[in-house]
Amino acid sequence: MNKCLYLVGVDGSEWSDRATERAVNLAKQTGAQVKLVYVLSFPIVQPMMLEEAPPIILDRGEEERLVTKNVLEPLKRKYSGNDVQLTTELVWGDPAQVLHECTKEQHANMLFVGRRGRSSFADLLLGSVANKLAHRIGVPLVLVP
Repeated sequence: MNKCLYLVGVDGSEWSDRATERAVNLAKQTGAQVKLVYVLSFPIVQPMMLEEAPPIILDRGEEERLVTKNVLEPLKRKYSGNDVQLTTELVWGDPAQVLHECTKEQHANMLFVGRRGRSSFADLLLGSVANKLAHRIGVPLVLVP
């Protein structure tokens, strides 16, 4: 029988850090594997007058390097001694769509996401990733406060 797989949507926010912690703690109890998925997306709309506007991404390779160095590697180090098989993946696209597809394609048993992410402005315009996933994901979804 295959091991259970818990996917965690991470974005560097305190909410995604808590989602990772929750997934790792449950994986220790159940023997599941944990995969952290960071989804990078090019901003479609670049509001000019908002302080919380996402930065314009000009160099994809540099952005991937920064995310790996500042988010994924620190999380891997933090949970390396927990006897949990933890892997990471960095994907470009719409976060809700990518997490939905990853969950299906990788036959994940559970998806963990933070209740909020980094962009409150995007949440107002587009609806949050967590909200979108809650309406379409086909596995248990854990929204971590």
